[in-house]
Amino acid sequence: MQGTTDERRGPLAGYRVLELCSTIAGPACARLFADFGAEVIKVEPRDGDSVRSIGGLDRNVSLYGAGILRNKSTVSINLKTDEGRDLLLDMAQNADIVIENFRPGTMERLGLGYDVLSARNPRLVLVRISGYGQDGPLATKPGYGAICEAFAGVRHLTGDPDRPPTRTALAVTDYVTAVYAAFGALMALMEAQKTGQGQVVDAALYEAAFSMMEMVVPDYDRLGVVPSRQGSRLPGTAPNNLYRASDERYVLIAANNNAVFERMARAMQRDDLWKDPRFNTIRGRNTNHTILDEEVAAWAATLPAAEIVERMEAEGVPVSLVNTIADIFVDPHFRHREMLLELPHPVLGTVMLNGVVPKLSRTPGEVRHAGRRIGEDTHAVLSRLLGLSDVQLAHLTETGVIHQNAGVASE
Repeated sequence: MQGTTDERRGPLAGYRVLELCSTIAGPACARLFADFGAEVIKVEPRDGDSVRSIGGLDRNVSLYGAGILRNKSTVSINLKTDEGRDLLLDMAQNADIVIENFRPGTMERLGLGYDVLSARNPRLVLVRISGYGQDGPLATKPGYGAICEAFAGVRHLTGDPDRPPTRTALAVTDYVTAVYAAFGALMALMEAQKTGQGQVVDAALYEAAFSMMEMVVPDYDRLGVVPSRQGSRLPGTAPNNLYRASDERYVLIAANNNAVFERMARAMQRDDLWKDPRFNTIRGRNTNHTILDEEVAAWAATLPAAEIVERMEAEGVPVSLVNTIADIFVDPHFRHREMLLELPHPVLGTVMLNGVVPKLSRTPGEVRHAGRRIGEDTHAVLSRLLGLSDVQLAHLTETGVIHQNAGVASE
């Protein structure tokens, strides 16, 4: 759903979240809460979250920031000052969740460890996102999502077998970690409602990445298998791969089980494939996946991509063109499902953002406004939450404890 006001609806309306985060995993986690109605207050320094410098700029506006910071109030506080830390502690006293993704130990050095926060607010849930977790021999080591994918073994499996490991050109592990962290926070929140006691949610980037290795772990333990890069195919099943059509576009076809494979063979007018003893079982197709992929690739090369998709869909075979973002912008399904939302923007006029996930039938999430500038809501939030007067706000601004945006678009 798309909104146009700050009125909060959704299943998390009434909850307050403080976000002390930078870059991707933490802000993405907080965005999930904001999309579903929680009051999310993003606290950032005077120079802002570095996520504002990632991606494209239009008229000095961070387009990535317009999305990942959406639905949030933005407050700028200097947490390196005693007054700034006091303001944060006062805000946390009336919050349900605090999300931070500093390197472990930073919150404690700032005097904002969970012991301090929970002494003020025993029900508070503290979500801690880091590269390697809050303890262990590597806890203090810095780590981004890509680094932690390498550590977790995911990068070893990504790419073509005859080339070095590659990466997906997206922050996959950051977003997976964000979802795990939000899930953990909601579980802790439910527990706090029953017991009155909050707790710490420890979400590590490398562990989120490693969780995707679920099939690999027991295979190595029991069979000693060290899997390697498989290129575009999905290991363990065939055919599930990309195939190049005669018009140079790529189509992904996934015929994972026997029934679907039989339908795929029928779409290809190749009943002999289904009857071939090498291919008429799941294990057989996986064992002989190279030969089978060659057969499918040779057939796909004779037809344009759209016709391949049409034939496969007519037989009920899972298939898709490999879409570009330009394809997505004109695809009616994305529009129908509200996965592309055009939002008003004070500088740009409008900006297109991705939609809310997941869809709830009775209390859906919504996008109320695009991401705001650094410190745009500082005075309003501190006045409303802490009762600070105009004189107090002016003093804190003059002394550099807080920053109120003066309307500079690049912020």
